[in-house]
Amino acid sequence: MAKILLRSGSLDDYQAVGENGQSVFDSALQIRETLRLRKQQALVDCLAIPQINDDGDRVDWYAPFPGSVRGWAAADSDTRERALKSLEKTIAGALNLSKRCMQSDKAAQVRFGALLAKALQFPGSNHVYLVDDRAVITFWGFVNLNEGVADDVLACLAIEEPEEPAILAEPEPAAPEPVTITLSEPDAPLLAPAPPTPAPSPVPAATPSVGEPLVYTPYPVNPAPAAAPQPAVTPAPQHAPAARKKSVPLWVLPVAAVVVAAVAVPAVWVAMKPAPTAVAAVEPAPVAPVAIAPAPVKEVPALTASLPLHPAKFTPAVAPVVEAPPAPVVIEPPPKDALVMDADQVRNGSTKFLNGNWRVDVDFRDPVSGKVPALRYQVTNNKGQTTVTLRGKVTCKAEVFSGLHSDGTLMIKTRGAARCSDGARYNVPEIACKATENNAAQCNGQYDEKTVVPVTFKKVSA
Repeated sequence: MAKILLRSGSLDDYQAVGENGQSVFDSALQIRETLRLRKQQALVDCLAIPQINDDGDRVDWYAPFPGSVRGWAAADSDTRERALKSLEKTIAGALNLSKRCMQSDKAAQVRFGALLAKALQFPGSNHVYLVDDRAVITFWGFVNLNEGVADDVLACLAIEEPEEPAILAEPEPAAPEPVTITLSEPDAPLLAPAPPTPAPSPVPAATPSVGEPLVYTPYPVNPAPAAAPQPAVTPAPQHAPAARKKSVPLWVLPVAAVVVAAVAVPAVWVAMKPAPTAVAAVEPAPVAPVAIAPAPVKEVPALTASLPLHPAKFTPAVAPVVEAPPAPVVIEPPPKDALVMDADQVRNGSTKFLNGNWRVDVDFRDPVSGKVPALRYQVTNNKGQTTVTLRGKVTCKAEVFSGLHSDGTLMIKTRGAARCSDGARYNVPEIACKATENNAAQCNGQYDEKTVVPVTFKKVSA
């Protein structure tokens, strides 16, 4: 029966995770087989089967069992909830198995437990499919680019329940406080009658006298209090009008004012000017002379014609210390089959000393098999091929290229991971070599940022 293809993708779109320089994807088939032998069938059915293409840059993921397929997002919430509960139990069992293996005394068991813990990582919910309503994970052992390992691998599958909108009750308006009216005189009526308007007092009518005209005086609206009686005024006798005096013209007044001001201002200025104060002359007091004593003169010692003499001291000559010549530095020749970086070739930027077949000893053990991998290099003019032998029969091959840095460091790299005969991939270390005093190469292999191991080249043939 044909396998069911779940998903395909490029390896460059994801970031592989692993442990001690060994990625999970390179040992994916071995991990599934080990879980099957340990009777962890539920966990095996959760992990899709990877199949890499011939170019080694794309991978297809197939369902481990037949059935109807649909995406995680296409299923209803009840189906996803049941699948998630089953997946949580399976993942919990896998984590317990990983912890037990890491507590083992065997190094191979510890490496398998470390890889199993990282194998449960996957990029997101769109990489999980439901086959007959059972969850199957594709691209397990990978995470998205520029992302780290997730603490909770199933957090992206959690079903979010919609939050109920909160209903905020508006507070009822407070009742207005009753107004209290206090009466200062509770027995008095609320409406008092207006006070009566006083009647105007009658004014006695004046008795007209003979010869005076009769004058009518009206009463005011608000009568004033009655004035005190005044004595009767006897009219003065009328005289004949006096003769009219001669009038003075109006232009004479300004002229007279100017003349008066011109006379009064100088007189007032002279009167207000203060009189000069007489200053009495003060004679200076006589100063008594002060006697200045002459400075004392020091006596000069008498000069003599003889010089002072001191006892002579004799210092014997010290013989120079002759240092012993340094012992000659003996540089041991490199081993016969070692990689020798010729100084002249390195100075000229040539790597002819690397041409040939080499056996490379690496101080590193395979995390799955627990054995030291056997590496062979065949290089000609900075290009060649490397062959890695794992677990006796599994071989992995990859293209290599070499070159010299400006500081004389020899670099040997591969173009991607090596492809193995069982369909897996193996990360070949990046090798860097420096020349020592006897021009022998001292090399290190770097699997990742944290794993750097010593590497020794031994020539097999030219």
